[in-house]
Amino acid sequence: MKIGIVGLGLIGGSLAKAYKRAGATVFGMDKDRLITAFAKLAEAIDDELSTERFEECDLILLAIPPVPAAKWLEENAPVMPKDALIIDCCGTKRVICEAGFALAEKYGFAYAGGHPMAGIQFGGFKNSRADLFDGAVFAFVPKDHNDLRFMDKVKKLILPAGFSKLVVSTAEEHDRIIAFTSQMAHVVSNAFIKSDTALNMGISISAGSYRDFTRVAYLDADMWTELFMENRDNLKYELDVLIKELSKYVKALEENDAEEMLRLLKEGRERKIEVEKRCS
Repeated sequence: MKIGIVGLGLIGGSLAKAYKRAGATVFGMDKDRLITAFAKLAEAIDDELSTERFEECDLILLAIPPVPAAKWLEENAPVMPKDALIIDCCGTKRVICEAGFALAEKYGFAYAGGHPMAGIQFGGFKNSRADLFDGAVFAFVPKDHNDLRFMDKVKKLILPAGFSKLVVSTAEEHDRIIAFTSQMAHVVSNAFIKSDTALNMGISISAGSYRDFTRVAYLDADMWTELFMENRDNLKYELDVLIKELSKYVKALEENDAEEMLRLLKEGRERKIEVEKRCS
């Protein structure tokens, strides 16, 4: 199995290491040639991914943000071999999938959207690791949800990186859900840490909830800004719902209404139980 990877940051670097661990031949490239050279020196890739290497690859993964990924596809689509399989790993799907499906149809190669559902708060190749995707889900956005042969081919190429399963979605559904499960968490964590209390705690009086809640405040501002703005309709909806719910807690405090606070807390706990039952 031969894998090409465009972008060798946290996700791309981890994919490279994961596939190398699985025994694949890996070709990689990054806009920073020093990163590409370092990845080769670290034996995360076998060689640089070049135009000439496209023909050799069973799979090419685009581990860069949606706009650069769409641009890369547009520039390289004319030289993609007809049997090439391209899957992006972008955090939002509508922009890249619209471009990818159109280019694949025009130039005759196979394309699908993808999103590895794993990560850590620190980015860059230096933080990449081979086990990042072990047991994780890979969200998959095919053009034709009824093409079982294509999905089976993708499954055989994706799972060796450590993923437990593929979850099939549409671009629209993916972006709607990711606004709630990931993007809102990053916004809230980033805003939460701005309290003056965080700078004036003195002796730290905190437990695991503080550490867990603020972990993703260490975000890549450039990357997340792009993702937030591309998915602004879904993200704004989720934030509006959150603000509305938080206002109920604020009102209960202002009115010293312990009974309402108790009701709100029980309501949230019951919703969590309901969600866990549906997901089990």
